[in-house]
Amino acid sequence: MLKNAALIGLSLLVALVMLVPCASAQDDPLAAWRPAFDPSGAQYTYLLSNIDHPAIAGIGVGYRIRDKVWERSEGRLYVDFRPLAQLGGERDVLQKLRLGAVHGMMCSSVAAANLSPRLGIVNLPFVIDTFEKLEKFRNTPALFDEFAGAAHAQGVTVVDFTSYGPYGWATTTPVASLPDAGKVNFRIAEAPVNTDLYRAWGFKFTVMPWPDVHQALQTGVIDGLDHTLIVCSITRKFDVARYFTPLSYAQGLYIHMINRRWLEQLPEDLQKILVETIQEESAEARRLGRIQIEEETARAREAGVTFVDFPAADRERLKELAAPVYEKWSERIGSDYFEKVRAQLGD
Repeated sequence: MLKNAALIGLSLLVALVMLVPCASAQDDPLAAWRPAFDPSGAQYTYLLSNIDHPAIAGIGVGYRIRDKVWERSEGRLYVDFRPLAQLGGERDVLQKLRLGAVHGMMCSSVAAANLSPRLGIVNLPFVIDTFEKLEKFRNTPALFDEFAGAAHAQGVTVVDFTSYGPYGWATTTPVASLPDAGKVNFRIAEAPVNTDLYRAWGFKFTVMPWPDVHQALQTGVIDGLDHTLIVCSITRKFDVARYFTPLSYAQGLYIHMINRRWLEQLPEDLQKILVETIQEESAEARRLGRIQIEEETARAREAGVTFVDFPAADRERLKELAAPVYEKWSERIGSDYFEKVRAQLGD
């Protein structure tokens, strides 16, 4: 049944799952983001993929990068941004990125560890769990440079990242304690860090592709969702899951990765324009993401979503239970780097 649901979900992703006010009345959900210029005369095209909707600030940045690069390059370089999984799911696109069939990808942090374990450090619990830690991680070369080079052996480099907010639990029943959480079947991403984490926590979980989630919530296949408030709100998951526990154990990121061979084949001036524009707009998108959390929180409250406080003692217990995950991923990430990140971020 889930296999069939996946096919249905993929075909109806735009129409049913990712509806937002700015696109709901249009046949083309991306009509509002069409370029105001004709890209057909570009000398070079940068094919950039993402699975989510540009109404999310950390995704809409793809179009701002497109327009600014076009202006700065005087029409020589066109950023062909393809959100909404137009180029495939993340696992497929990661493979295409390595091969150069796709030039760039704004990859979710949960999926990025499939390319290189070191990229999984941003999704480990309670390591980079606040915006302040996130900005310090990004702006400390001793930390970010090793992260950016983590996938060089795979032919990929990390340029920057944007945020889609801190993780929490959207559920059909309130989760106000560890015993409450133990009764929920959580959907988690197809990601190795998450699988290890939920096993360590001892919670029931189902690994499920994103397009299946809405129907699975509606039919009761799952009754909880491990994700961020921004995504749950914009993708209408709160229509079914009426409770949200802002656990904030990690920051959800879209990691902007580029195929190194493709990038190095660009003329040097275009390389500079592209990289600098990505970095500038990514920093701005992180700022806008913080504003968007406040906006979506207010919207969810107005829609009747109940926000549930999680006890500090139970949160500390989750950190204790995660010890085997830290040990396993420290080895995979590199223990020296792992400890350096934790020490410099104040953990």
